[in-house]
Amino acid sequence: MANIKQPMSVQEDGSQRITGKDAQRMNILAGKIVADIIKTTLGPRGMDKMLVDYTGDVMITNDGATILNKIDISHPAAKMIVEVARTQDQEVGDGTTTAVVLAGELLRKAESLLDKNIHATNIASGYKTASEKAEEFLKELGDTVTISDEDILLNIAKTSMTGKSAEKSVEELAKIAVEAVRMVTTKDNGSYSANKENIKIDAKPGGSLEDSTIIHGLIVDEKIADDGMPKKIKNAKIALLTSSIQIKKTGVDAKIRITSPENVQAFLNQEEFMLKRIVDRIINSGANVLICEKGIDEAALHYLSKAGVYTLKNVTQKDIKKLSKATGARIVNVALDLEPNDLGKAELVEQRKVAEDEMTFIEGCTDPKAVSILIRGGTTQFVESIERALDDAVSVLITVVKDGIICAGGGATEMEVAKKLSDFSNSVKGREQLAVKAFAEALESVPKTIAENSGLDTIDVLVNLRAAHNKEKSKVLGVDTLTGQIKDMVKAGVVEPLRIKQQAIKSASEATIMILRIDDVLAGKELAKSEANKGMTKAAQDMA
Repeated sequence: MANIKQPMSVQEDGSQRITGKDAQRMNILAGKIVADIIKTTLGPRGMDKMLVDYTGDVMITNDGATILNKIDISHPAAKMIVEVARTQDQEVGDGTTTAVVLAGELLRKAESLLDKNIHATNIASGYKTASEKAEEFLKELGDTVTISDEDILLNIAKTSMTGKSAEKSVEELAKIAVEAVRMVTTKDNGSYSANKENIKIDAKPGGSLEDSTIIHGLIVDEKIADDGMPKKIKNAKIALLTSSIQIKKTGVDAKIRITSPENVQAFLNQEEFMLKRIVDRIINSGANVLICEKGIDEAALHYLSKAGVYTLKNVTQKDIKKLSKATGARIVNVALDLEPNDLGKAELVEQRKVAEDEMTFIEGCTDPKAVSILIRGGTTQFVESIERALDDAVSVLITVVKDGIICAGGGATEMEVAKKLSDFSNSVKGREQLAVKAFAEALESVPKTIAENSGLDTIDVLVNLRAAHNKEKSKVLGVDTLTGQIKDMVKAGVVEPLRIKQQAIKSASEATIMILRIDDVLAGKELAKSEANKGMTKAAQDMA
């Protein structure tokens, strides 16, 4: 009797597998969909997205990273594109949309090459070569800038905020951003550095955008701990305390035997004495402002109030650290260790009403290394969008301070690199040449999308831009989104940190290569039941 061969199952029942071209096409499709979601937000005249969460809260923004973080994406390949935006945001703080649009276009070009029976390995290899070469070209296109070049820094801030609901007061907001970054910038061994954590941005609805201001110190979102305390202190001497001013309970169960009423009073007097001792130490140090990270006992608050000490309690650790940098105060862990030389200084500490909230303003700090920016506006959605725009501006300015290299915006840099890559592709042998060429064409998607979102004729713009970049001194020529003309972007004030371009190309190419190298998607039994896998399976069926 002949042996009958039975099919052998390796995977568990209920699991799914998508292989070969189906897996590649499915992943490419997912990446393209994500890119298409935020494509229309690119450029100074890009559109906004309205995001509505499950509670009904509304957010209006055109920031790529914010959009992709807020929407629910389940497809694993699509999540890789989201990671591109997240990485871009973490590294430079802006250019997220550019990075994602570029990733989507690289996938689109790769799909065309796959249709021509070019193997994914050859495409991935060509993309890697193109990415490395693009980085070399970018280094040649950068111009140096220093922290003293105020006009250029202002243009960088304005470029970052343009198209993000801030056009009306972009000049004033740019000045605020530049001033804030300058104030927190330090010089060490000849190089400049700045920490974004030292710039606090508070957004409060009410008033107008013109009321936004920078505080040469900090704003703490807390009011005085007791109503009897003064609400304004001039020539403030500030103590920063991390421990609570309270009588701690014993760590183990304990019994106190009281044999007479006098013992009760003695016990209470001892607690009061201990609190009074701590408060006296604070007062004797010369402090007239106390900012505490933890809680403060009511009795201690009473004594502090009688002494006229402006007191805040339950202040965040992050704010305590910023206050230390702003005022020069040393953070003290134990109140009894407080000394006069631990105190920080400020010209004014005052409680003010902002919108419906009472906030503490600490102003007039000598050479502060931490500052606050207060944003005002008509609606909650508006001030939140301005806050995100200002946050991006601060991020790119810090990047410029650290690197000291800028490049032209408006699609000028991408087009120049595309031209150089296209010329370079002629020297690449084999099928990789087509991939390098495709990479160059993908870079052109940036000025193309900017033109498209501005309502311009994309064909005319691209033709004119290519022609302009075939001439000498073309690295600064980009698209004027108002007229559609090709102009010098540096003279027009449209400049960006070079690292935005470097990171966008690097992140987009790495994610694309990783997606292209996947030829097998294995879904376990549990995942096979999920919505993510239903989408994966449907995409595979549609392409079949």
